[in-house]
Amino acid sequence: MPTQLLTDPFLQNPTPTAVQVVWFTEFEGQGHQVRWGLPGQSPEANLPNQAIATTTRLSRTREDGQSRLNHPNFPDLKQTVSRPIWRHEATVTGLTPARVPYQVVSTATDGSVAESRVFTLAGAPVAGQSLKILLTSDHQNMPMTAANLQKVEETMGRLDAVFFAGDLVNIPDRASEWFDDSRGCGFFPCLQGNTTYALERNGRTVKYQGGQIIQHAPLFPALGNHEVMGRFAATAPLGEQFNQPIPRQVALALYDANVDLFNPSGDPAVRRQWIVDNSFNSDTYEELFSLPQSQVPNPDRPETTSRYYAVTFGDIRLVSLYVTQIWRSPSLNATAKGRYRESEADLDTPQNWGHGQHIFEPIERGSLQYQWLEQELASEAFRQAKYKVVMFHHPPHTLGDNIVPPFTTPLARYDRDADGRLSVVRYEYPRAQDYIARDLIPLLEQAGVDLVFYGHSHLWNRFVSPQGTHYLESSNVGNSYGAFWKDQSRPVPPETIEGSAVTYSPSDYVAQGDPNGLEPVEPTLVPLLDDSGQPQPYLASNDITAFSILDTATGTVSSYCFDTRSPRSAVVKFDEFALGK
Repeated sequence: MPTQLLTDPFLQNPTPTAVQVVWFTEFEGQGHQVRWGLPGQSPEANLPNQAIATTTRLSRTREDGQSRLNHPNFPDLKQTVSRPIWRHEATVTGLTPARVPYQVVSTATDGSVAESRVFTLAGAPVAGQSLKILLTSDHQNMPMTAANLQKVEETMGRLDAVFFAGDLVNIPDRASEWFDDSRGCGFFPCLQGNTTYALERNGRTVKYQGGQIIQHAPLFPALGNHEVMGRFAATAPLGEQFNQPIPRQVALALYDANVDLFNPSGDPAVRRQWIVDNSFNSDTYEELFSLPQSQVPNPDRPETTSRYYAVTFGDIRLVSLYVTQIWRSPSLNATAKGRYRESEADLDTPQNWGHGQHIFEPIERGSLQYQWLEQELASEAFRQAKYKVVMFHHPPHTLGDNIVPPFTTPLARYDRDADGRLSVVRYEYPRAQDYIARDLIPLLEQAGVDLVFYGHSHLWNRFVSPQGTHYLESSNVGNSYGAFWKDQSRPVPPETIEGSAVTYSPSDYVAQGDPNGLEPVEPTLVPLLDDSGQPQPYLASNDITAFSILDTATGTVSSYCFDTRSPRSAVVKFDEFALGK
């Protein structure tokens, strides 16, 4: 097999004079470098500048029996195995906002060379520079993603950035979901126009290649629930590990009860790693991307993080938050380890409990992330920005399903029978304690945020608050799970459960509409119609894919859709609104 790159290069963390160029290989190699030219230089000309890359190996990337992979090194997998992948990052310096050509070069140990094609990069844009930015989320290796991104490129041409509101893949430690899923729906191939996804509709198959986007446009992601792995195990299936996170404080209690066994030397690094390995982690996400660093306002342990960050990009101040939780089934069946109860079979083994739909990073008033956000919203960079955009994963307003239950710490209830034996472990989520609605949204609206962008529920809908803040969920990219409006109801727990003393407050779990009180805005241009011919204030379809574009020249956000059942049909602009209005 000839020496080749695992991905094209993509762009990260631009500053006015520099940008990070990142790419991946399946060999450690040597002499990895980026070469770049001058503004206006032909891509075919010699690229006179070069920088050597720093190479690291991803620590958690693996494959298992559920991987969709055609790879000679991983035939017919029966168990979880490590997959060696190396990341290369070089800094291109001396830049201006003008684009220059670049390519990357990797040399294998045997001396053979792999080169990328020539793309373009630039330093961070200056204030007043016109930008077109893709707003997207929830790709998750889903069927329409390649078609969506191909239509983005065909419709918009060269973009200036991608704001990605979480859920990039499904199982973040499964390498093939990022790099080479055999179905053609890998994250990087779709966003780099290097895939072939065969989409079948109405008995007809059309192949889509994705869009050549992040080779030219820096990617700014936010953490979603699908960027977080649960408890680590060397050989367990990756899906099982993904679905088994527990709260940090639960892991800490287990550690403290067995510290002599787990860490007899009392090494702080061993303690920290044990707690991470036995609760949850976003290691692969953090190793893949180079994002702006934020100073955590924690005097007890000074540190920086990229799990939430803020950056100025032209006229935009982007604030990316870590607002997400584990998704669990709404089932109330006695066998379910769900959002509302533990499985009956696990009542005597609390080490197997899921602890409900628990939150990964606190965002409530007083938390470290909230304190950091208060500082950011008061900063000169934020207050002076023409467009103030906040991005996170979990919806503050939506017609989708994932806004229920409320975004709060699950309250555990331990129900016992007449003999005092544990009969049900269940969880409640009081709406009055929803951290997004109670704490986060008032803070953002008071600060004058123009746009709150999010995902998670796999549909398109938008809202406007009385204060004029726009809320956009543009996550119907690869598939949808529906909208709950008028005749459609979300799965919510009943007030009473037959044969049980368990009760749930119906006011805490809203079956229809936006639980946080806003009415959806009907698309302004070409709304989709329901079966009776009435316009719908949402797009939720497994055949029609949507994307949104923020245009800073006009201050507008435009949303487009493409009907994959009619592959020769035009992309339709179906909604547009202006920020600040």
